[in-house]
Amino acid sequence: MGWEALELWGKDAVRIERLSGGVANDVWSVRVHGRLAVGRLGTRSDADLAWEADLLRHLDREGLSVPVPIPATDGSLFADGIMVMEYMDGGPPETEDDWRRVAETLRELHRLTRGWKQRPGWRSSTDLLHTETGTRINLATMPPDGVARCRAAWARLIGRETSVVHGNPTNPGNIRMTANRVALIDWDESHVDVPDLDLALPHNAASLEGTAYDVAAQASAAWEAAVCWDDDYAIRRLAEVRAV
Repeated sequence: MGWEALELWGKDAVRIERLSGGVANDVWSVRVHGRLAVGRLGTRSDADLAWEADLLRHLDREGLSVPVPIPATDGSLFADGIMVMEYMDGGPPETEDDWRRVAETLRELHRLTRGWKQRPGWRSSTDLLHTETGTRINLATMPPDGVARCRAAWARLIGRETSVVHGNPTNPGNIRMTANRVALIDWDESHVDVPDLDLALPHNAASLEGTAYDVAAQASAAWEAAVCWDDDYAIRRLAEVRAV
């Protein structure tokens, strides 16, 4: 596996420069068919990449701004771990109004994907009440007290409707805004879960009332601690999850 497979997008396909923000993947700006795009090389399975590609194409058809996969010359949407996607211009959210636009976009994502099939190999937050592993999560590697705190936070989500969640929308680098649209990029952590995980936004931009914001914030902090364990960010996020 390697970038050699980029030639499947054309003999003139070329990498330009590495992009920041990729943790599990090697992400570059690329040029294919004479236009700027984004190439991503990772170790995801074909089933996982197919799930993501189908999701992005569905959201594009429904009017959401997402980085749609660009087919290789044989029509494949990925090859040897590489996926090439449309380049999304714009900047990150900066104001409270910007974040409210992000919240509206996330709610539309959730509406459009109710009942979506789970990403291969992934588990939802409430699944992790009864199992320890799912793709990048392995609760057995976390302190037992931390696991208990995370599970207590996720237990508050039991019984709620599920949909696709973006998985990391509070990172401004995953959002590209213009005056006319909000684009969500970096779908590497997207999976089926309770929408609350996406809605603990700055300024409470999703307008969660009463205890709803606390439920979302605690569940989201627990998720990010588990999925990133045990780097410094994960440790900080776990510290935000209250003791049982």
